[in-house]
Amino acid sequence: MGHHLDALVDAAATGDGVSLDGLVVTHGDDGYRLETPDSTLSGLTEGGLREALADCDDYATNWYFWSEVVDESSPQRRAFLRWVEGAPVDAGGDGDGDGDGGDNDADADADAASVPERYDALRDGVSREWGQLLVTATVDDRGERSYELRHADEADADRDALDAYREPLAARQLATYDEKGRYRPLKSGNNLAGGWVFPDLDGRDLVETVETFYPASVPNWYRERRGELDVAHWEDAVGRQTGMYSVVKTWNRGDGHEHVDWVAEACCDDSQCVKRREWQYDDGTDLDVDGGDGAFPCREPCSVVIAASRKWTRLEGEETQTYEFELTPSEKKQVEDIIDAVADGRTDDIREADVYEGANRYRARFLRAKLFDDEGNLGGVPTDAPDDE
Repeated sequence: MGHHLDALVDAAATGDGVSLDGLVVTHGDDGYRLETPDSTLSGLTEGGLREALADCDDYATNWYFWSEVVDESSPQRRAFLRWVEGAPVDAGGDGDGDGDGGDNDADADADAASVPERYDALRDGVSREWGQLLVTATVDDRGERSYELRHADEADADRDALDAYREPLAARQLATYDEKGRYRPLKSGNNLAGGWVFPDLDGRDLVETVETFYPASVPNWYRERRGELDVAHWEDAVGRQTGMYSVVKTWNRGDGHEHVDWVAEACCDDSQCVKRREWQYDDGTDLDVDGGDGAFPCREPCSVVIAASRKWTRLEGEETQTYEFELTPSEKKQVEDIIDAVADGRTDDIREADVYEGANRYRARFLRAKLFDDEGNLGGVPTDAPDDE
């Protein structure tokens, strides 16, 4: 551990000394002063300081890791890595652990564990979820951290049963398709496939890998903590649409924002997107739909929301019509079950033999055979609708 002590003693002898996570070391005319939450020693020689630091080596290696290995050259990365292991991260995001700032996070700095407590946990592994990712941090005897990244749904999976990757850019391919091989247009969609693990990443590669899975998630989380997240609300985002997407502007007709609530409920629910929606209708009008519980924020309507809204703008512009056909109470309930199952993505979970489930494939086929005519019209009633785009 000699290089840790050498660096710490050198830092303590200059300027204002060392202060991090409860460890304070300063140098004055009467020698060195060492403070931890458990004790205070003063008037120490350099040799005495080294001996005392050896007795609280968790504090010493913790200082070395955050000051010399991670340092403050990338405050976003530093803040994120401290968040992963439960270290104090102040509102300014620099992770200095001095407690001089508020924190609206659920794990406020005031409740953070001490360094020895944190090290005890890290030796066994500390895990945090980031969207559908599970990050596990561990520490070795020298205070060096290593990080494992896997799908959150596979927290208990044997590492040897997963495909191992070590290059951050491998996450690009893993994030491209869902478990059925379908393209994922929304990288923050709640359909990330599993079966993989990044078993041994350093802090730099961990953040790069996380950012490959979820672009801009760490910077936006960091800016939010600093109170600097630039949110573009629905009105702002729609107002800047051009070309074929400019039609979405016509959906706002001065009749409230119920239609945007529908959009948010359809696209931005936790079951559909792992981000926490922070954008509203406009700067002074919140949507009625909850924004979700994601670890990192969504600062503006995404391309999927805008593309879907373009279609809905046209559909909602149609005049309503009245269609008459008869359904039994059970058939009406079955139609509702089918819509719910499709909307929630549960159709694959419904067993073929479970004919008591309204969205069962055979139940749906029976309903179609009974109620649809040869042209596919429900109840034999033609649909008088404009040509599709």
